[in-house]
Amino acid sequence: MADVHATARQRSNAARICTIIAFVFAALALFLSPLIFGVLGVILGIVGAVLGDKPLGWYAAAASVAGAVLGFIIAAALLNA
Repeated sequence: MADVHATARQRSNAARICTIIAFVFAALALFLSPLIFGVLGVILGIVGAVLGDKPLGWYAAAASVAGAVLGFIIAAALLNA
């Protein structure tokens, strides 16, 4: 019985780690590389949601999309200025 709880806890920890990294990638997508970090953030957010961190995983994926879009807008504004 203890093994089942340990496995669930490990899965939950993995989901939370993926979600946190996805939020970090969403922030990095604003300033460094919107395409790379945006895509990686979306993937990690979805993985986090599928592994069990349901609401935050989907929020992280959406934040990564928003970070990528805003990153492209900021890059376009800086290059055209």
